Amino acid sequence: MTEHRDLMQRFGGLLKARFPFIYIPTWEEERAGQMIAATVHNPAIIRTVRKVFTWTQTNGWIDETGTAVNSTCDPIAAISFIQSLNENAVFVFKDFHIYFGVRNRPVDYNIVRKLRDIQPVLKNSMMKKNVIFISPELLLPDELQKDVSVFEFPLPTVDEILLKLNEMLAANTAVVNQLTEEDKEKLAKAALGLTLQEAENAFARAMVEDSKMSIADLAVIFEEKKQVIRKTGILDYVKSDIRPEDIGGLENLKRWLLKRNNTWLDSARRYNVPAPKGVLITGVPGCGKSMTAKAMSGIWQLPLLNLDMGKVFSGLVGSSEENMRRALRTAEAVAPSILWVDEIEKGIAGHDGTGDSGTGSRVFGTFLTWMQDKAAPVLVIATANNIGRLPPELLRKGRFDEIFFVDLPTKRERIDIFKVHLRKRLINTDVGGQILIAGEIDPALLNELSSRTEGFVGAEIEQIVISALYEAFFQKRELRVEDLFEVISHMIPLSVTQAEQIKQLRDWANVRAVAATTKEDLAEYQVDSIDFDDNITGSRGGRTIDF
Repeated sequence: MTEHRDLMQRFGGLLKARFPFIYIPTWEEERAGQMIAATVHNPAIIRTVRKVFTWTQTNGWIDETGTAVNSTCDPIAAISFIQSLNENAVFVFKDFHIYFGVRNRPVDYNIVRKLRDIQPVLKNSMMKKNVIFISPELLLPDELQKDVSVFEFPLPTVDEILLKLNEMLAANTAVVNQLTEEDKEKLAKAALGLTLQEAENAFARAMVEDSKMSIADLAVIFEEKKQVIRKTGILDYVKSDIRPEDIGGLENLKRWLLKRNNTWLDSARRYNVPAPKGVLITGVPGCGKSMTAKAMSGIWQLPLLNLDMGKVFSGLVGSSEENMRRALRTAEAVAPSILWVDEIEKGIAGHDGTGDSGTGSRVFGTFLTWMQDKAAPVLVIATANNIGRLPPELLRKGRFDEIFFVDLPTKRERIDIFKVHLRKRLINTDVGGQILIAGEIDPALLNELSSRTEGFVGAEIEQIVISALYEAFFQKRELRVEDLFEVISHMIPLSVTQAEQIKQLRDWANVRAVAATTKEDLAEYQVDSIDFDDNITGSRGGRTIDF
């Protein structure tokens, strides 16, 4: 429990230095109270042991034995008691922020003045006395800004959550324990960002649902985290059941991500490898960039948080910057996690501050600094369709570990994409008709479909299957090969309508990005010839590096 002892040492330092007022913003009153009591009763930390008095508006002052001090419910009387007590003590006010101007309630200046009046007593009295405010939010009137020291009380560490999990398993012997030590670590790390009470509730819920604890109970932890994330109003929790095998092609990108799985666990420390900072995926629209982010959430068993840049920017001056900071703090609080920024170029289009009094520039600067300095295992997966709109400071090493380019799918990748979407939808063999042979898709048909769809993106291939199924459904019959061919013949692919943009993307990626497709699949581009437009023939984007 090194982190816990360090926390007590830092808090004890404030007490020994006789800081008169200490403010602890936290929802965890009980846990903060335990830390305070453990510190003030430890002569090795503060030398002078002190009594603890706790105040609430309903009970007034109560000492460590549970004895109430009469007539101290009134805040002025409570402050007067501090001044008159002739003992070494710390005085813990709970929810005292309601007198500091909360919501529609104005600041009570009589109370503020009374607090300032006792400050010399706290600093110069023969008795060692400190006042501590515990509140779920940090709220201070201007008059107390210079007198109060804010003490950051972190959420529970992995060790604290792991200890709580082991205590619950030991206390509930009827629960079947199917957890390995690594599974316990994964559950504890998944619960990071929750209060100890929230983590305990999640573990208890997992136990009562099926009377056992297993790694499958990660889903319960994520449900609790979803509540934390939703309350920000900026981040969205994305629940995804997409698997890597649901994405046709992009094997190089998937392999890179798979090799970095579990690098946030203690087992990775032996290799001295850090958790990845992030990856930027750019390329042709509709080729699986967003699906990859969703798939990695499932295989890494980490919560996927979508940062909506539109929600970051709001009408109030200064609120956009605070919105970004709050979103990033939440992502760190629930770490390890994946922060997904879809079409990032649209969100930071105004990063130069033109026309918005510098708000875009400040928000962008906050995000850049956080990406560079963050210590929490938050993997940023950003996607971009128009890479030219991204500033160079975002693209340099140290912000993203790698930049991948997703090009038009090769012939082999198109076969995989057709296979994925046909298998996904042809669940009933009577609907599959001649498409399915003994439950399998005819390889010759897949090869023919791929040949006919040269230059099509993954989203267009999916739409081919869907449109053909609409036709079969309308005529109340099985899907036929001719239905697929008919849709293909009438569809104009993106490689035609956006030929110039695709060429620009490839020119950029040739020297600045790594191909998301493997070398073996890229070799097909040497023989592929796309006749839709001469502008998109030739070399494909992305350096050919295999991971």
